[in-house]
Amino acid sequence: MIAKTEDRELYRQVTTRRELLRSGAAGIGSLALHSMLAPDALAEQVKSGGLHFAPKAKRIIFLFMNGAPSQQDLFDYKPAVDKYHGQELFKTFDTEAGEWSDEGFVEKTQRLTGMTSGQKSFPIARSKWKFQQHGESRAWISELLPHTAKIADDLCFVKSMNTEAINHDPGVTFFQTGHQQPGRPSMGAWMSYGLGSANENLPTFCVLISNGTGRPGSQPVYSKLWSSGFLPSVHQGVQFRGGDTPVLYLNSQSGETVDARRRMIGRIEMLNQLQLDTFGDPEIATRIAQYEMAFRMQMSVPEATEINQEPKHILDAYGPECQTPGKFAANCLLARRLAERGVRFIQLYHRGWDQHGGLLAALPKQCSDVDQPQAALIRDLKDRGMLDDTLVIWGGEFGRTTYSQGKAGDAANGRDHHPRCFTYWMAGGGVKPGMTYGETDVVGYNVVKDPVHVHDFQATVMHLMGIDHEKLTFKYQGRRFRLTDVHGRVVKEILA
Repeated sequence: MIAKTEDRELYRQVTTRRELLRSGAAGIGSLALHSMLAPDALAEQVKSGGLHFAPKAKRIIFLFMNGAPSQQDLFDYKPAVDKYHGQELFKTFDTEAGEWSDEGFVEKTQRLTGMTSGQKSFPIARSKWKFQQHGESRAWISELLPHTAKIADDLCFVKSMNTEAINHDPGVTFFQTGHQQPGRPSMGAWMSYGLGSANENLPTFCVLISNGTGRPGSQPVYSKLWSSGFLPSVHQGVQFRGGDTPVLYLNSQSGETVDARRRMIGRIEMLNQLQLDTFGDPEIATRIAQYEMAFRMQMSVPEATEINQEPKHILDAYGPECQTPGKFAANCLLARRLAERGVRFIQLYHRGWDQHGGLLAALPKQCSDVDQPQAALIRDLKDRGMLDDTLVIWGGEFGRTTYSQGKAGDAANGRDHHPRCFTYWMAGGGVKPGMTYGETDVVGYNVVKDPVHVHDFQATVMHLMGIDHEKLTFKYQGRRFRLTDVHGRVVKEILA
């Protein structure tokens, strides 16, 4: 009988497998909740772990030109294209001799899209618009971007960008997540995860979308592009929309007081905390943090989005559309206001750059959408002393072909997708101003000097933010993932 009593006591002291897993999971969940409610503390832990070094930039404004702008018509000036307009771009291959022809400029060994691969002719197509060199840097910029031309000495042009993706969806996904297939965390989510928040009343990662006038409705933008992937969902981007309700489901119900909303959130938090203590699911911690953030955003978002409170000279600088919610100009000004308030990663998407045809009419409209506001954004940040620690990025998912899609005519009226070379520009945030890096061949079809791959670009951006791209990882399904996968080098030549 005594032995049986001792056995019962011993059994009570034994932790079952279920209890062990539950208690362990609860510990993980509590850590997750702490990191979400005190993200700066998490960031300090990351730094103390040796993953971070002194950053050049504190925040990023990424002006993503969705649809792929034509670098030949905007930045990558090639006099030879004017000279050889209408001539065949590709060499022909003599199967009997096993040699490429002397005629032509490029061996046709690269993948083409289905939209032009069946063309019988691939004529070199010049740009309709004139180029001039601007500023002390003597940067070549098209007449389509007169305002941008005035800030040439603040910009660092990278003319040797390249990617593997040749279609829009994988191309944009690759730039934003480091992988052509969806499901990975976006760049902004990685920044949120690695650096934490600088303002507890606003999201760390915000997304703004505008529609271009050149080709309205083309190339949709999906929420997967600002997804947190397998990271805790607290790191996903929050979309700010045009109109009276910038963030959906944020406003209180009619007649509901602030105190009543606070009490309701407090009681929901108690219930969620019970679930978190029981099951330890980090997503429950995310839900608690999101309720708290939403409550604080009820006050912070209306204040941040009051663009009409800006002085007249600022509104005039950004242009007449800056007071129309959802326009690119309004989003540029809102991006500056969010940056001022500590948002770390602000992603703008401007749609409408996919000009397979109708380029002569559409491209001027697209440039008119963005030219004045993006130049005003750079000047505004500079005047406020913010450009030194704000990295502004401009570019799309790939470039456009030197050859014409269809007949060449007097000038290119359509250009196909081209992943082999395209142009990005960056400003502030630790990059060298007034610099052009990389070079394409005589007809602007291949990179011939200093190539910069998408993963190199991502590694460099993370470096400027104080992150070692090889060390910021997240273990998922048995593997440690990172934004740059197993690739990427920091392009130190463009660092100030």
